[in-house]
Amino acid sequence: MAEKEQVTEKSFDIVVVGAGMVGASLAVLIAGSSWGQSLRIGVLEARPFTMPELSSSFDPRVVALTESSRQLFDQMGVWPLITAQRVCAYHRMEIWEADGTGHIEFDCADVRQPNLGHIVENALIVGALLQRLEDMPNVELLCPAVVEDLTIAGSDSDMAVLTLTDGRSVSAGLVAAADGANSGIRRLCGLKLRQWDYGHHAIVTTVTTEKSHGHTARQRFLPAGPLAFLPLLGDEGDTRHCSIVWSQQTPVAESLMALDDTEFCQALGQAADHCLGEVVAADRRYCIPLWQRHAVDYTVPGVALLGDAAHSIHPLAGQGVNLGLQDAAVLAEEAQRALQRGLPPGDRLALARYQRRRKPQNLAMMAAMEGFKRLFESDKLPLRLLRNDGMALFNGAGPLKKQLIRQAMGLT
Repeated sequence: MAEKEQVTEKSFDIVVVGAGMVGASLAVLIAGSSWGQSLRIGVLEARPFTMPELSSSFDPRVVALTESSRQLFDQMGVWPLITAQRVCAYHRMEIWEADGTGHIEFDCADVRQPNLGHIVENALIVGALLQRLEDMPNVELLCPAVVEDLTIAGSDSDMAVLTLTDGRSVSAGLVAAADGANSGIRRLCGLKLRQWDYGHHAIVTTVTTEKSHGHTARQRFLPAGPLAFLPLLGDEGDTRHCSIVWSQQTPVAESLMALDDTEFCQALGQAADHCLGEVVAADRRYCIPLWQRHAVDYTVPGVALLGDAAHSIHPLAGQGVNLGLQDAAVLAEEAQRALQRGLPPGDRLALARYQRRRKPQNLAMMAAMEGFKRLFESDKLPLRLLRNDGMALFNGAGPLKKQLIRQAMGLT
């Protein structure tokens, strides 16, 4: 990354690169706040902006929103837009092991909450966020916009300048990179990445089951990886639809993808121990390679990474997007603090505070998910006994279980 002065065509106070769920959330948080309404905000996205329309088919990508994330969307004014479309609250969660007797149940009644969280299709959340952004006069959406180069214009101001592939250039006091796990901004900034291949792929699709899901999220730990059934709400309140995330070793995942729909539904039903009866139908399947990634640093002068650009984890507990939303909330807070002190939003101390607040929490969650993954994939007899006995003890430990439920919901 070079330092040079450059004449720009467009100038903003803050530029968000990536209009996915995390990037769009950051833009709405800032532009919709009382302190951010005077700021000029640019949102760059490589793919065309599309407003999804509600249809009978489900988006195969869903997110399990925690209560703290739901509250954040409510604060942004997008939760009513989401619930007006399609959302499924889940009241219970069941976790059990295929090769043993270990079993844990969580119930929202245990912590006196109306639910444990909500399963929402990614496309519907992004559509609601884009709808909010289009109504904000201080936001400009630039699309398609692919960043080719990034420079710092002047060592004192830390003004970042983005050069786009079409020759345009864009400057900002802060560039927030929410451009995904293969972040181009991260690469241009020279930020180092620690990563490893899990050797697993996640098969993702939507299925219809014989029995109602009963607003319960289910996860079964199989020897080759976890299988999650996440409840969805169909037309006229139909509760026989689930989004599935089936983590399998890569060769097994490839063989499952090669099955026809009937064979796949049979294999899936067997893997789920027919907890919802037969799997009667499956939508188009997607197979996603699973990697653990974490940027050594989240920031350089004038630039901050957030969401998958900074970290990506195993989908074991569905926490990836929730961590990214917390990144957005904290980065907005630190930008506000800098502006209130008469400093640019990309002030170096503000960015250092952002990294200091988010990096330990993200690493702690990543370490916990890695520990769970290794514990449940081991077939050693002592660990299998420990898992089963430990799950049974934990399921009966009322106060401890309540504390974990509240932490998982983001309420503590």
